Amino acid sequence: MHLYVDLKEHGYPIYIERGVLEKADEKIKEVYSGKRIFIISDDHVFSYYGEQLKEILSRSYMCSEVIIPHGEPSKSFDTLPTVYASLLKERITRTDLIVALGGGVVGDLAGFIAATILRGVPFVQIPTSILAQVDSSVGGKVAVDLPQGKNLVGAFYQPKLVLIDPNVLDTLPERYIVDGMGEVIKYGCIKDAVLFNKLEEYGSFDKMKEHMTEVISTCVDIKRRVVEADEFDLGERILLNFGHTLAHTIEQQFHYERESHGEAIAIGMYQITRIAEEKGLTKPGETERIRRVLGMYGLPVQAHLSIDCLTDAMKLDKKTLDAKLKVVLLHEIGNAYTYPTDIEFFSGEREV
Repeated sequence: MHLYVDLKEHGYPIYIERGVLEKADEKIKEVYSGKRIFIISDDHVFSYYGEQLKEILSRSYMCSEVIIPHGEPSKSFDTLPTVYASLLKERITRTDLIVALGGGVVGDLAGFIAATILRGVPFVQIPTSILAQVDSSVGGKVAVDLPQGKNLVGAFYQPKLVLIDPNVLDTLPERYIVDGMGEVIKYGCIKDAVLFNKLEEYGSFDKMKEHMTEVISTCVDIKRRVVEADEFDLGERILLNFGHTLAHTIEQQFHYERESHGEAIAIGMYQITRIAEEKGLTKPGETERIRRVLGMYGLPVQAHLSIDCLTDAMKLDKKTLDAKLKVVLLHEIGNAYTYPTDIEFFSGEREV
């Protein structure tokens, strides 16, 4: 599957194909004519695919790597000086290329480093988790976390190319599969009732797995169209944040150590739809459909947290525009909209 994100001079191709990792050097040649590549990866992913990718890229390029510890805590300011220092020690220039090999943490961090070192070095995304393949590798949002919240410092910096190989998902631990399914279900909820229906029919990841390339392509195509319409996240792109208003605050509450991102999104999607349905803002019965599908793919629907714990963090949410909190709700599954409100939207709730 070959898609193209049409952002004029910042446009780029996306290849979704089993085995495309083996062709990484050929695909990169289409968008990059330099001589040196720096791979940024984490210790887990690099142990599986790092040496293989280096060998493939070394057919055409001088290639070296910078390895960070796996996990959300690496996506912080504390990590940046070490990575910058490693790249500068190797005398990186603006004619070199950074390749992000990993999940969402690596993609976000490597993209932020590419956007900021030497005022911008080109980069390529090779996502290795479901979450990164269907969502975070496409669209150019790059960022690091602050103690006050997730992704609060970042940029819009588009990659030159995205290479998505569903085969790499075979080495994913089960929790990362569950994590990624939170984002897949999100796309069905906001934009594609047909996708949601298929996820209901499959009923489990094992049955869905043979359709993985199609599912990834469907999600990426939705993301592509939304990004083309709203590159800088001021309009329709906010719909991609369905469930995130609560999710980010849940993650922050436990310092990114309890719920994974996809698990937190699942809780956020269910809880926000439950509240909206009670207020008459969502078609009756949709909350139960979402709960059932989340359960099929091993995702939670409750954090067992007092809502008071979360509302302060919501005030820092990037979806708070013009003193209004923009929550993403569903008219019905497959049809999302933004609803300007404030923290009072959650009043009366004791627990989520």
